[in-house]
Amino acid sequence: MTHGIHHVTAIAGPAGRNLDFYTRVLGLRLVKKTVNFDDPGTYHLYYGDETGQPGTILTFFPWEHVAPGRVGIGQTQETAFRVPLGSGATHETLSLRLGPGGLWRKANLCDCRVGPDS
Repeated sequence: MTHGIHHVTAIAGPAGRNLDFYTRVLGLRLVKKTVNFDDPGTYHLYYGDETGQPGTILTFFPWEHVAPGRVGIGQTQETAFRVPLGSGATHETLSLRLGPGGLWRKANLCDCRVGPDS
């Protein structure tokens, strides 16, 4: 039995851009790729730790031509990640990965909105 949240799912734009952002830019691991069982023509992408443990998973339904989201009641506006000690991810390594302009500039690699100023 899993206690707490197993995973959180969001809607995304093109699958390739979503994969690039979460693996190459943020350095997460794609731990599973399956289908959306309510819409079998759509992938269900799972990102998380190296073993895909419950509570570490962020998933997406990538829809190629989805309209941009609008901030409103019940919509998530920010997602935060905890970086474990000893993971090798430091402020310096993450800054190098994100490059000039930081995450706000890199966020346009996917159709997600990251934070209130995006």
